[in-house]
Amino acid sequence: MKDRFLLTARRTALVLAGAFLLAFNISTFVRVGELYPGSFLGLALLIQEIFLHYGNIHLPYSLFYFSLNLVPAIICFKFVGKKFTLFSVIAIITSGFLTDWMPHFMPAVLLNFINTQDVLLCAVFGGLLNALAISLTLHADASIGGTYFIGTLISEKLCKDSSNYVFAINCGILAVAGILFGLEKALYSIIFQFATIMAIRSLYRNYQQRTLLIVTNKPEEIHKTIYETTHHGATLVDCLGSFEKDTRTLLYSVVTASQVKKLIPAIRKIDSAAFINVLETEQLNGRFRLQPKD
Repeated sequence: MKDRFLLTARRTALVLAGAFLLAFNISTFVRVGELYPGSFLGLALLIQEIFLHYGNIHLPYSLFYFSLNLVPAIICFKFVGKKFTLFSVIAIITSGFLTDWMPHFMPAVLLNFINTQDVLLCAVFGGLLNALAISLTLHADASIGGTYFIGTLISEKLCKDSSNYVFAINCGILAVAGILFGLEKALYSIIFQFATIMAIRSLYRNYQQRTLLIVTNKPEEIHKTIYETTHHGATLVDCLGSFEKDTRTLLYSVVTASQVKKLIPAIRKIDSAAFINVLETEQLNGRFRLQPKD
């Protein structure tokens, strides 16, 4: 019971921190640079700008952001996980309201400090801050919604990193922004989105796979450790060292990139002389277990 409470508290804290950073980023770097950050965030800003520019009607950002995420949230509730969707909805609602609220209550000195005239700086550092916010929610087993809902569905079904698909969808949204409000801001927004995707790949690796090739004389103990640590199995192959002519066992296993960091020290404890080669796995076909969303 205590562990469950601590896990829930941790997830809630990460989701709220991610939502706050997301709203802060939109209220500062995104607004100052007049950027469109992609995903449903950018689409909501784009629709808001269309109403303001063509109809002189100012509507709250949260109205569009909540409406756009309604259907994807229902789909994820059914096909991904109930708690995943619940925490994602918390992130969406919190970031939406904070985005509308912050410009009216944020200290002017802070806005003036960030009020740079260099749009490229806004695109790069705004993209990095956006990645940090998104990664916090992902580490809470949640999402900020929009195309990241779609990305989670793709990753769950295909067992692969979906960032390229998300980037492609976001570029489509930015193309519309370029047609309506000028190509320059859309191109800067693509830089923003590219910085976001590259940073997320470094900050969140649960959908990236790594292949482990381990040469050892303690295969059973290491195989047991791999399974207990990652819930992944291994293939064992007898082999002969060409230098010392000693018989060894080669363990072949594929795990997620985030599991490698804690798995290698565990293997070293069992066999300090083990030879470990970690390879980046580009494509994987076959059964590969991902921890299901709750």
